[in-house]
Amino acid sequence: MANHSIDNSQRTAAKVAGWSYVLSFVIVVFANYVLLNPLVVSRNAADTARNILAHPTQFRIALTLFLTYSVGVVVLAAALYIILRRINHGLALVGALFRVVFAILWLLSAIHMLGGLRLLGTAPYLQTFEADRLQALARATIAATFDDYYVGLPFFGLASTVCAWLWLKSNYIPKGLSIFGVIASAWCVFCAFVYLIFPDFNKIVNDYIFDSPMALFELAVSVWLLIKGLKSAASDQVQAGVA
Repeated sequence: MANHSIDNSQRTAAKVAGWSYVLSFVIVVFANYVLLNPLVVSRNAADTARNILAHPTQFRIALTLFLTYSVGVVVLAAALYIILRRINHGLALVGALFRVVFAILWLLSAIHMLGGLRLLGTAPYLQTFEADRLQALARATIAATFDDYYVGLPFFGLASTVCAWLWLKSNYIPKGLSIFGVIASAWCVFCAFVYLIFPDFNKIVNDYIFDSPMALFELAVSVWLLIKGLKSAASDQVQAGVA
């Protein structure tokens, strides 16, 4: 088992990582399921357009929270890099970069949402198009946020897989949690790539099952970091000696 001492920068980064993931998780769930999803009517562009025009502030808050989530992902990437670089600098950097790519895809989601809102606006140049066509275009543009997420998901899964492996090598968190993370994250990568190639894959495996185990792993790690912090091999040896 590797013996990796822990310095103050890592302890601080652990707290930052814990809070950034927990807060980002709450933000993106609230933005998606409380603000955005109630406005979007599946397979009905006209109703979706009416809902958005009736609640433009709610829609704009949702896209702003997407931007906030993207910032949180970048902060998390930096914090995890600081924690794990002593285990393997190259892998820690790769994991951070994969996570930043995922954050960029969330920025694209916000841009697509703004594009959809623009198509439902009153600009003079839009008056050359029929209302139903603009509604359909707006719905298609907003639907692109779904594509943004699933293009970014393999990068998220790869970042989590790399970090889970480094957690396992570091002994900073419980070994069982690290092993679960490696399996759950690798499973997400597999599902994400298969889904991009075979879009009907989610009829065999529900798309919530693609990333839910990985999300639970990362949430569990964040809670562990906030409550327990980083554990070292030295502390394990002391506990073993007492036992």
